[in-house]
Amino acid sequence: MIGTDLNTVLPELILAGFSMAALLFAVYFGKDDRANAVFWATAVVMTGLGVAMILAPDGSRTAFNGAFVDDGFARYAKSLMLISGAVIILMSKDYLEKNNLLKFEYPILIALATVGMMMMVSAGDLMALYMGLELQSLALYVIAAFRRDSLKSTEAGLKYFVLGALSSGLLLYGASLIYGFSGTTVFSGIASTIDGNGLGLGMIFGLVFMCAGMAFKVSAAPFHMWTPDVYEGSPTPVTAFFATAPKVAAACLFARVMHDAFPEAQADWTQIIAFLSVTSMFLGAIAAIGQTNIKRLMAYSSIAHMGFALMGLAAGTEGGVQALLIYMAIYIVMNIGTFAFILNMERDGRAVTDIRALNQYSTVEPARAAALAVLMFSLAGIPPMVGFFGKFYVLKAAIEADMAWLAIAGVIASVIGAFYYLRIIYYMYFGSEVEPLTGKMPALHYAVLMGSAAIMVFGIINLFGIEGYAASAAEALLK
Repeated sequence: MIGTDLNTVLPELILAGFSMAALLFAVYFGKDDRANAVFWATAVVMTGLGVAMILAPDGSRTAFNGAFVDDGFARYAKSLMLISGAVIILMSKDYLEKNNLLKFEYPILIALATVGMMMMVSAGDLMALYMGLELQSLALYVIAAFRRDSLKSTEAGLKYFVLGALSSGLLLYGASLIYGFSGTTVFSGIASTIDGNGLGLGMIFGLVFMCAGMAFKVSAAPFHMWTPDVYEGSPTPVTAFFATAPKVAAACLFARVMHDAFPEAQADWTQIIAFLSVTSMFLGAIAAIGQTNIKRLMAYSSIAHMGFALMGLAAGTEGGVQALLIYMAIYIVMNIGTFAFILNMERDGRAVTDIRALNQYSTVEPARAAALAVLMFSLAGIPPMVGFFGKFYVLKAAIEADMAWLAIAGVIASVIGAFYYLRIIYYMYFGSEVEPLTGKMPALHYAVLMGSAAIMVFGIINLFGIEGYAASAAEALLK
């Protein structure tokens, strides 16, 4: 029995074991002299595991008496997290080296955070959920404050830690209420209790507190307060990581808890998630208008995008989960490409974050400007870019679930949000002349920027098959 359980959690064991081995290797054989080797090895291991998730045979397995679930839904989320994490690690190397931050701990912390995320999306039990969530969070608190000599980075780490502890407390209190009123921590047992006894007042309170805790992790309004400051204060590669893999983990955890533990309470939790979706879309769209710092702008952008992703979950259907998964895959590609550009916004060797510094950028670097323009059009959801299809799927899911009002709100928020994406394009092509940016883009960053822009253009053919993969993952969750 133990052998079968360990085989089920083998990918997590491999990544955790590698992280500890890499830590010992770096400490005993030269510390930062070995940082390059640790960066590359971590990226290779994570990419290999991500590909293994994609190629894994269909089917669903559980381990540790249902506390861990390995199904198509979990494997889909894990493949996104692992591959995006590997790309971010490699993208980070040049930036960290230039800023004297190339420490071997960085890729190890990202790998450990990814282990936590993998545990989150496979959780079948409240204790397993909390264990994965805290492993992810503790590693993220450290890398947010990775630039120890920077007041802003230290402040970002402290804010994230304090508010993260608050959200963990909310989630833990909700979990304790659910356990107290259901008598079990296993999701299937909770679902059976609700099916037999109905959703009592205590369980409703527990559900609300858990939703609040998970909304914080996905940076959904009104639990978004940490996002702009942490995005701005953290080193840019860390911000890029925050904007990608942890968002997938939190969104998929949200879907896992709602559909596995509370399927019989759908009428109750769809109202909560629809509220989170609307507030996130509008707050993200409106608050970003006044931002001139591109990292803060991307923070509000992520809040708005999480609102759209939650629209798919609010639908409460298999099509809604499929839409959520498609949206997150597209969102990750757009963000990785955008941050590949932001990492190289420099003038005379110093990082520049003011979007007005992009004025007339198309005359200096036309290819880079064109790629960023494609990504901005896609983030705005303007057809025929792939970003439009992400929004199309979630809007369609909302309409099919008789939530046309939510879809209409989404369209209005999308129109408002298009302003600040188009403003960046306007600056690059029609802005007044300023001192040009001089940041040299490494080959990897250039390839990521151009590759993500190409995906936004050529993905319109069949979304590179992601639609079928997401459909089978959604089916695995709801069966």
